Amino acid sequence: MYVVPQKGRSVPDPARGDLLPEKGRNVPKDGYWLRRLKDGDVKEEKPPKES
Repeated sequence: MYVVPQKGRSVPDPARGDLLPEKGRNVPKDGYWLRRLKDGDVKEEKPPKES
């Protein structure tokens, strides 16, 4: 699933060891990211189109 952080949030990405970038990224649909989604830390969006 493709997620982006909510405005003003810094969301750690445990698999990569960094913060989720403002533009977002594809992440696994696992318990960690589903909790971040439920807690309002991130929102799910369509990935940007490749140019």
